[in-house]
Amino acid sequence: MAEVTREAMEYDVVIVGAGPAGLSAAIRLKQLDANLEVVVLEKGSEVGAHILSGAVLDPCALNELIPDWKEKGAPITVPVKEDNFYMLGEAGHIRIPNFPMPPLMNNHGNYIVSMGNVCRWMAEQAEELGVEIFPGMSCSELVYGENGEVKGVVAGEFGINPDGTHSDGYEPGMELHGKYVFLGEGVRGSLSKQVIAKYELDKGKEPQKYGLGMKEIWEIDPAKHKEGSVTHTMGWPLGGNAGGGSFIYHLDNNQVYVGFVVHLNYRNPHLFPYMEFQRFKHHALVADLLEGGKRVAYGARAITEGGWQSMPKLEFPGGALLGCAAGMVNVPRIKGNHNAMQSGMHAAEAAYAAIQEGRGGDHLNGYEAAVHQGPIADDLKKVRNVKPFWSKYGLTASLVLGGFDMWTNTFGFSLFGTQKHGKSDAKATDKASQHKPIDYPKPDGKLSFDRLTNVSFAMTNHEESQPAHLKLGDTSIPVNINLPEYAGPSARYCPAGVYEFVEEEGKDTRFVINFQNCVHCKTCDIKDPSQNITWTTPQGGDGPNYPNM
Repeated sequence: MAEVTREAMEYDVVIVGAGPAGLSAAIRLKQLDANLEVVVLEKGSEVGAHILSGAVLDPCALNELIPDWKEKGAPITVPVKEDNFYMLGEAGHIRIPNFPMPPLMNNHGNYIVSMGNVCRWMAEQAEELGVEIFPGMSCSELVYGENGEVKGVVAGEFGINPDGTHSDGYEPGMELHGKYVFLGEGVRGSLSKQVIAKYELDKGKEPQKYGLGMKEIWEIDPAKHKEGSVTHTMGWPLGGNAGGGSFIYHLDNNQVYVGFVVHLNYRNPHLFPYMEFQRFKHHALVADLLEGGKRVAYGARAITEGGWQSMPKLEFPGGALLGCAAGMVNVPRIKGNHNAMQSGMHAAEAAYAAIQEGRGGDHLNGYEAAVHQGPIADDLKKVRNVKPFWSKYGLTASLVLGGFDMWTNTFGFSLFGTQKHGKSDAKATDKASQHKPIDYPKPDGKLSFDRLTNVSFAMTNHEESQPAHLKLGDTSIPVNINLPEYAGPSARYCPAGVYEFVEEEGKDTRFVINFQNCVHCKTCDIKDPSQNITWTTPQGGDGPNYPNM
């Protein structure tokens, strides 16, 4: 195939991802110098199309970035009015009182939001400042400079045939070069993964840990709706099979966010996270709320859970990792948007200072220090042991040890130091023979739904004439290793039904990748026990089209 020639556009800063981190960086850069040339590239069909978050937003970073956000009409209008914590059993529940909770768990002053809508509003603020934002522009490659630094990205390549050849309508895309490139791709971003490996940014760090978050939006009976109510649960149905829990947030317009998180370090490959979520909705506490209502949207995404000790080095030659691309989620608070925004501001300030000095393509001195000495560190250090405690000792012990550790960290010290995570989530998976299969009840079509029906509510779409964006390192591994040894876990861990093992009479079992279903959660890239699946970006604009997740 002939070498592709692309036109190049030059910017001061190129930002990949129009999430809270990337948009905060863009806004801050323009606040510091209106003459800086800043571009944001977003793979979704529009800003917000691929944003899925809980979300209860701590506005601390936004207060700093745009102090008059209320006057500017930010879609942040539902303050949290009450916090509820429950431990669920199959037959009932126990309310956990609020008073023993560490102060950082209090949601007073926070807001229930659609982060998709918040990002749409932030994009408007950025464009008013002169930021160029291009949605529908997947960044498929990194561009390197003469000294091995990241110089830019390739965006907007279209028209590749399934066999990798160029179609008649092939468009090579553009190279967008910057003095600095910010990667704000979110969890397990494809370019971030390459950068972390190339520059060994995770050397000496604990392995990154993840959870799978699934979410539905429900319209419920107005008589049951409590605007501003926040509920979190732990326990049933997961029990000892996996760590995780749920969230139920009452926003406005009689709508409720119902979410379920499964930690991806579970050992039993028979576990079916999506069906655990569907089963959860049949608990009396949840079913009473949802009965008579209707589900209006569904989506899923992975969540970075490794915390402070898993965060890679943030600077690389020519750029920086922002937000969830670096893993800045506070696990017990189930919050990361405020840290993503803060990281974007820190990176912008470091890049502005460097460009003022006439620099480019080097290490962004100051960004790493700002993260390690500022509010992000204050937030993440206090909770750094909660996840490892849960992984090692289970739910009950982690509540006691983690709660005690968060309380002592409130006063600036920890008796436990910094705990280690140990294995990656892929390596945590046991052989199927070590565990019993799990029998899941059939969805009833009222409270619980089959995967493919629910995926239609993510409004995901992929042009079928392109190559599958889910790449197998070795095409024989799914059938020859993962199926006999691990009972084919990809057929269960994917919340969108992308993977299936097809048996036909008289023929060998086939492994089928229905990439059209993909909601870009990245779970396969994380949990596959053979680490044989690599998630890459499809052509621009493809994927879910979340309205107000």
